[in-house]
Amino acid sequence: MQPAPLSPERVATIVASPDRSPTDRTNDERRKPAEMLAFIGMREGMVALDVSAAGGYTTELIARAVGPTGRVYGQTSRPDPRQRLAERAKTVKNIVAVVRPFEDPAPPEVASNALDLVTLMFNYHDFGHLGVDRAKLNRAIYAALKPGGLYVIADHAGRAGTGISESGTLHRVEEALVRQEVEAAGFRLVGEGTFLRNPSDPRERETPEPPQPKDEFVLKFAKP
Repeated sequence: MQPAPLSPERVATIVASPDRSPTDRTNDERRKPAEMLAFIGMREGMVALDVSAAGGYTTELIARAVGPTGRVYGQTSRPDPRQRLAERAKTVKNIVAVVRPFEDPAPPEVASNALDLVTLMFNYHDFGHLGVDRAKLNRAIYAALKPGGLYVIADHAGRAGTGISESGTLHRVEEALVRQEVEAAGFRLVGEGTFLRNPSDPRERETPEPPQPKDEFVLKFAKP
């Protein structure tokens, strides 16, 4: 029997952990981590993969949420000279840094029906101008997840009809395209988060004018 999702009180305690960095706390203002962790439905003991983990902001939050019985792989496509994930792992011990191509992001031990959760935060759009084979990526993630496992994607919303064409300029992607590509790999959409939406963002610039939060979507998919 699976553990229950973390309570709002537990999520609030994780976000307020005194050993989180000042930089992460500043990022909290726009990233809304409590809402994100609640939307995902985090549970203790989960095994997760954070694709395109970069500096590891999301990786660390998820690692704290799954607790010492869980594990989180933070994937990057090339070695980080600053070793940011390795530095985070000194504080949060269940972080495992992995360097793998985007098209094959899960290490062998979890590449087949082993993961409970995959996250991809604000980087799906980059796969357009980077030339990543997104169909292959999504199929690999599907294969790595257990039946019922979750794939959660957040990104900066592009205008209707733009697809992923503005990935390298406005750093945005059309939500409908993401949904289409992920569902083509076999996933089923099971949730849409509205906590980062801003309908007033005209979405024709990288940074909205007048200054305001970007319109950002959060989609939760499940492997049937």
